Amino acid sequence: MEHTADPPSESLCPGAMTVELSITSNFTFLTGASHPEEFAERAALEGVEAIAIADANSVAGIVRAHVRLKEIARRVAERDAAEAADGPVGPPCPAHLPPPPGLPVRNVPRLIPAARLVLAEGVEITALAATRAGWGRLCRLLTTGRRRAAKGTCDLRVDDLLAPEAGALEGLELILHGPTAEDAAGLQAWRPPARRLARGLAARMHLGLAPRYDGDDARRFDRQAQAAAELGLPTVATARPLMHHGRRRRLADVLTAVRLGLRVDDLGRAALANGEQRLRGPAEMRRLLGRHSGALDRAAALAARCRFDIASLRYEYPSEISDGERPRDRLARLARSGLAWRYPGGAPEKVETMLEHELDLIAKLDYEPYFLTVRDIVAFARERGILCQGRGSAANSVVCYCMGVTSVSPEIGTMVFERFVSEARDEPPDIDVDFEHERREEVIQHIYERYGRHRAGLCATVIHYRGKRAIREVGAAMGLSQDTIGALSSQLWGFFSTNGLEEQRMREIGLDPEDHRLRLTMELIFEIQGFPRHLSQHVGGFVVTEGRLDELVPVENAAMEDRTVICWDKDDIEALGILKVDVLSLGMLTCIRKAFDLLKMHRGEHHTLATLPPEDPRVYDMLCRADSIGVFQVESRAQMNFLPRMRPRNFYDLVIEVAIIRPGPIQGDMVHPYLRRRNGEEEVSFPSDELGQVLGKTLGVPLFQEQAMQIAIIGAGFTPDEADRLRRALATFKKLGNVSEFRDRFLKGMARNGYEAEFAERCFSQIEGFGSYGFPESHAASFALLVYASAWIKCHHPAVFACALLNAQPMGFYAPAQIVRDARAHDVEVRPVAIDSSYWDNVLEPDGRGGLALRLGFRQIKGVREEDATWLTAARGNGYRSVRDVWRRAGLGAPVLARLAEADAFAPLGLSRREALWEARALAGDRPLPLFAGDMEGEGIVEPAAHLPEMSEGEEIVEDFVAMRLTLRRHPVALLRPLLTPGAA
Repeated sequence: MEHTADPPSESLCPGAMTVELSITSNFTFLTGASHPEEFAERAALEGVEAIAIADANSVAGIVRAHVRLKEIARRVAERDAAEAADGPVGPPCPAHLPPPPGLPVRNVPRLIPAARLVLAEGVEITALAATRAGWGRLCRLLTTGRRRAAKGTCDLRVDDLLAPEAGALEGLELILHGPTAEDAAGLQAWRPPARRLARGLAARMHLGLAPRYDGDDARRFDRQAQAAAELGLPTVATARPLMHHGRRRRLADVLTAVRLGLRVDDLGRAALANGEQRLRGPAEMRRLLGRHSGALDRAAALAARCRFDIASLRYEYPSEISDGERPRDRLARLARSGLAWRYPGGAPEKVETMLEHELDLIAKLDYEPYFLTVRDIVAFARERGILCQGRGSAANSVVCYCMGVTSVSPEIGTMVFERFVSEARDEPPDIDVDFEHERREEVIQHIYERYGRHRAGLCATVIHYRGKRAIREVGAAMGLSQDTIGALSSQLWGFFSTNGLEEQRMREIGLDPEDHRLRLTMELIFEIQGFPRHLSQHVGGFVVTEGRLDELVPVENAAMEDRTVICWDKDDIEALGILKVDVLSLGMLTCIRKAFDLLKMHRGEHHTLATLPPEDPRVYDMLCRADSIGVFQVESRAQMNFLPRMRPRNFYDLVIEVAIIRPGPIQGDMVHPYLRRRNGEEEVSFPSDELGQVLGKTLGVPLFQEQAMQIAIIGAGFTPDEADRLRRALATFKKLGNVSEFRDRFLKGMARNGYEAEFAERCFSQIEGFGSYGFPESHAASFALLVYASAWIKCHHPAVFACALLNAQPMGFYAPAQIVRDARAHDVEVRPVAIDSSYWDNVLEPDGRGGLALRLGFRQIKGVREEDATWLTAARGNGYRSVRDVWRRAGLGAPVLARLAEADAFAPLGLSRREALWEARALAGDRPLPLFAGDMEGEGIVEPAAHLPEMSEGEEIVEDFVAMRLTLRRHPVALLRPLLTPGAA
């Protein structure tokens, strides 16, 4: 496990620039040992002119490198501007010495989008996208291989590259790599497919000269050059780095061990022989290549022909032209007709002005197709009766309100539209739409059907190494015992804190922090934090394009049936400015929709989210009592503790309630100052009139993410772009830790504008709290509407609310037992599961007093499927007479009947739980059904009567919880009351 350090960088010869055309990053999962960002930074320091991130059958890591190179270019531009104004700072660095830490980079490398194609025939080819058309062909090629294979794998063949429909791979430059195994068998397997590819793609094929750092590279280069001559291919040079720096060698071996399921000690030849397979500077590469150094110049010439920039991929939105009507005209027509629908008595002048202003800004930025895409998806859901609600930065606009995307009036908010759709930021707006969690799949499949799988796909989510997974997998690779791994994992918080107490915690749990292997393992665990492990599926972020999505980014199969995904996550999509619509699921929407259906069925009342009676005092009275079990967003213990102190009396109070009990405001110490000001215990003051306009509605306390960003702009003099970069840095702080530069800038800006240092420090700590957990006002307003809707139903129709909530499970904080207990506390009669009265869902029945009783359904019984309940209710007729009657008529097996018996569902037939269970277990599950059911004289065998002891109340309660996780009998603790409180009734 010796560490091989990088030698010092050597001086750059005049014109001796180099390129690296085949980098393997850690997005070749469990193989590459460095982030794409690290390769970008190292290339800038080493003077590498161009780099190609070429992961195996993937382009997942390219955007990360692109974003980091943009940041490097910005820093270089700022440095050059400062030097132009003030002159260089400090003496110049001698050419023969490496740049000291912190010295500006030598150049800004250019990124060449690429992928390394690993073919089934054992040949590897790095494909470089020279043009936009070439990028599209590369994506189509990868899509072909990915779609014919299971998730996470790719099946590409030589024929795919030579197929006529591949268009001779025009726009791609290809680098053929030598055989992995250089023995006779490896060469014999490599030559036939290599010859086929060289013949068919000679115009754009090159052969790569790549060192292996095993002492035989000089002869290897000779052999590879000879093979290139035989194939008629020019040679180009590549170091084929796996890591940006030699210090990552140990981690590379750990990743290999995890991939192969071995211990590092058992890797053998699979381990790296040294730390040389890293990114190299120009002089190093020329020395390694020796007399073949001309391949380096040919590689540079090849890179120069590859001018495609991945940033040009943006703005490929669907045109959304319908019946020849232009998107601009269609959006304006729908919005204005929706205005008349939302305001039957005429819209206020302020709203009309806002609508025209928003339409003008949307038209100026050409975002009409985005809003139309969202509108059409929502319209489909409404046609199917699927409840949905939009939220997000642009969702709470007049345009979205008029088109039915959201039911929250934009007059409620305080943020202006430019903060959502910014001409300066030049980013697409953000709209999330929540759908019923039980029916979201209908919407997802509609999007696939409407646009085609070649035009629509879900984003990926990158699963990174964090905490327990890192401990478990690195510990196993390093050979730690399972006991040691378990001890480390169970004390996770002690090892990932910043208080330097790791060694103390290790001693406390019986581990020796001085043990060499354990120390090395801990170093590797810390080092692997944030490494990508594999790709998963985003919860609902859809990318929809005008052209072929599979020419924008490769599309692959998801683990879930009928789902296809792309390999970029939401941050990558945002960085490229590509449209994303979040099609999310929300259990409370399912609950509310089912409650609306029940109200229509039993009360004849027709409600929607937008037509519920507003500002009902009884609803707010209920919330002030913290009577909020099951109510959306305010059902947690923290919210229930806060409600009586907040005492919400109007809708905007609910907006604040949703936003304030979040880790961000709590960590930023915003809760108590707001309460003191609300209750008149503290004067409402503002540090300046400018900030007063931003913080006025929240009594001078920043509670929303938009306010935090406005403090940076107004108070510290940030530009909108800087404020947006601050938001991104805070959102990724845990992963990248790059917020310190903004802190200094913020404090200096606040001081320059006359704000006290203490206030500035407090503001920045509040903004830090918003980083990962801040809530935008637009999101809070959308959620507040669902808070009010669910609270209104619970307040006025508790039986309906309980029934809908149980039928929407699993969701929320509360188990069915607590929901049932709360319903009974609100005078709802709850009736048990009954074989002759229950259905799969919980239902409502007349309670004989003019109200509704809740009948529990078969879904509450563990182990009973909806299909079983369907057969049972379909065959019920006028009712069942016995357990055997259910078995005979419904065709249910003995195990299902036993579960029904355990839930006491046969009680209405006069059977106790034990009697019903006795009968159910007497039935053989595989016995054929009798023709006459043994009813005729002389037919069948009569089971002798069994005299079973009656169950005690305690036993009945226990069995209720075992079968259904709830009971309608007394609370279990009630049986212990005489013991807990002697003399109590």
